[in-house]
Amino acid sequence: MMNSMQWANALSTRPSLEAAIEEVVTEAQAQLQTDADLGLVFISAAFASEYTRVMPLLRKHLSVPALVGCSGGGVVGMSGGQAEEIEEEAAVSLTLAHLPDVQVQTFHIDTEHLPDLDSPPADWIELVGVDPQDNPQFILLSDPASSGINELLQGLDFAYPDAVKVGGMAGMNPMTGYGGLFLDAERLRGGTVGVALMGNIVLETIVAQGCRPIGQPYRVAEAERNILTQLEEQSQSDSMTCGLTQTPLEVLQNLIQTLDEADRQLAQRALFVGVAQSAFKQNLEQGDFLIRNLLGVDPRTGAIAIGDRIRVGQRIQFHLRDAQASEADLRSLLIRYQSQRKMSSPIGALMFACLGRGEGLYQQPNFDSHLFNQYVPVPISGFFCSGEIGPVGDTTFLHGYTSVFGICRPKA
Repeated sequence: MMNSMQWANALSTRPSLEAAIEEVVTEAQAQLQTDADLGLVFISAAFASEYTRVMPLLRKHLSVPALVGCSGGGVVGMSGGQAEEIEEEAAVSLTLAHLPDVQVQTFHIDTEHLPDLDSPPADWIELVGVDPQDNPQFILLSDPASSGINELLQGLDFAYPDAVKVGGMAGMNPMTGYGGLFLDAERLRGGTVGVALMGNIVLETIVAQGCRPIGQPYRVAEAERNILTQLEEQSQSDSMTCGLTQTPLEVLQNLIQTLDEADRQLAQRALFVGVAQSAFKQNLEQGDFLIRNLLGVDPRTGAIAIGDRIRVGQRIQFHLRDAQASEADLRSLLIRYQSQRKMSSPIGALMFACLGRGEGLYQQPNFDSHLFNQYVPVPISGFFCSGEIGPVGDTTFLHGYTSVFGICRPKA
């Protein structure tokens, strides 16, 4: 029996569900060469009509105490030692992990009936069934047809403020509107399935939102809900404001005049708003912002609407997104991750990527996973999501157009 942490993944593109599952189980077990404590399965929407068969087939070939998974618009896995992103085709990806000195606990949460956000932490802890003192790390897989995911993330951050939370919204079956959620021996409809990992394990994150900032940060001087009405210019040397206020539209019009022609064209179709997550950091960098959609502009008042609530005093900066910006963003985050000294090396990783990324964005396959493996050469698996779950700063958010990576390593 091997006592060190082990991580294995297998990917199959066989069109027969039974053949695909048998192939990934056989290959993953051969790689692991020991008992698995956790299984993670991701299955493409091409098998939507057969979701009820997934867990019985897996249980026929595989014995593992904790098994969770979901459907995806595409799946990610390892084939021939290389990461592959299989989009719009039949595929099954199976990860098996041997996790000595790690407690693994699975759970299912009905997100239609959550505690009130004013409820005490104990109500959320009871919902999950995990003690915060055990320092859990969470992997969350949610049904896109269910409401309450943002409230769930807020509640989990409240009850487990030190816990890392990563995951994504399952791929939706266009015929039924539901995703496929799998937990232990069951296929479930609705809510969120998850895994809590406790003990000798660290779950680190990279959240690549795929944008680059343009212009300079501004302080929100006036706002209501998600409507920004006045922005205040800031000094370049510190976080003190200069007192000059403008409407967001005025700021945007002046900014666009400073862009080159390529960026002006890009701003017509891929302009976003970054909301700084630190109130104290003076020199804001890429990765310090939560990226949100710019929903509309009121030419009469100069106000803009964004896809999130905003508060007076927060800082915002306009961003652009394209393939080049997405590559630069992910590469810079990987370089930063690689440069941080760690006591132990990663053994495996999970990738939760937006359906808007992949080959449609980069015009070539396997881009994010191959770039990730250049810097973090470990087995990687995951799926293309309808929304990605990951932290920015100390808060967990539901993202779009993002690739979230969860990187597992032992504490020591």
